[in-house]
Amino acid sequence: MTTPATVQDRARGVVAPALAGRMFRMKRYLPPSDLAPFIEHVWIVEWDLRGQPPFVQRTLPYPSVHVAFDRVRSGVFGVVTGAFDYTLQGAGKVCGLKFRPGAFRAFLGRPLHTISDQVLPLSAVFGWDDAAAVNAVLGAPGDAAMVDAAGTLLRTRLRIQLPTADPQVERIAAILRTVETTPGLTRVEALAAAAGLGVRSLQQLFGEYVGVSPKWVIRRFRLHEAADRLAQGGGLDLSALALDLGYVDQAHFTSDFRRLVGQAPGRYRDDAQAVSAPPPDRTADLRSSPAHSRTDPSVPPP
Repeated sequence: MTTPATVQDRARGVVAPALAGRMFRMKRYLPPSDLAPFIEHVWIVEWDLRGQPPFVQRTLPYPSVHVAFDRVRSGVFGVVTGAFDYTLQGAGKVCGLKFRPGAFRAFLGRPLHTISDQVLPLSAVFGWDDAAAVNAVLGAPGDAAMVDAAGTLLRTRLRIQLPTADPQVERIAAILRTVETTPGLTRVEALAAAAGLGVRSLQQLFGEYVGVSPKWVIRRFRLHEAADRLAQGGGLDLSALALDLGYVDQAHFTSDFRRLVGQAPGRYRDDAQAVSAPPPDRTADLRSSPAHSRTDPSVPPP
């Protein structure tokens, strides 16, 4: 069994990452080459909080569909349009496949907006036995084996019905790169022009393949960038950050940030500085137990 390569960049979807790193272990692995056209990465979250209070983690969504193998609630998770919380207690683990934006359209067979904020059984899309699929992945001994088991399941589905290569997936990837690398881009009209599309065509493309609107994507990437910068601590100037991200003023930025993250930007920055000590290593001697619960029907999408 080949050890999968890990994703090197920071996981920006996790609110308060320094604190989160003390409460659970998270790893992200690049998919095997044959699955790379469909999968962005495979993620694993594992925790052991026995004898400790439950821990609530907030996560910020990306415009991606996730397939989660979870003993409490496995499923196909459409794009979540708001922030969501989940509660970790006891001990447990979850393994998930993060699909490339647009790539799940071929598996679903209908527009992605039809499953936004929804959870479908694995059997509804892939024809798997849900319990058997979860046992096959979570019962595998170690991360590499879990990644391999999840890949084997997906390959079984691909052998039954191989999705054809869709050029729109690469087109969407290019559009999202434009959003992510252009912090001052704030208007859908500007994004449509950069993509060589009309506004209406861009909106239809996103509804069909991504599941959310271009406006949602622009705003969400800006807030992801803001949360990531603030989580690094330091004397970051909030007014300068707001302007750099294309906000007309700090008040609008603060309102958007508080609505999604749950804290004002200044408080979030200060808390990140307060929790600056390196987190303890939680990878050793983790014991698996199914006892955990969530406050939202979503899973941790790193």
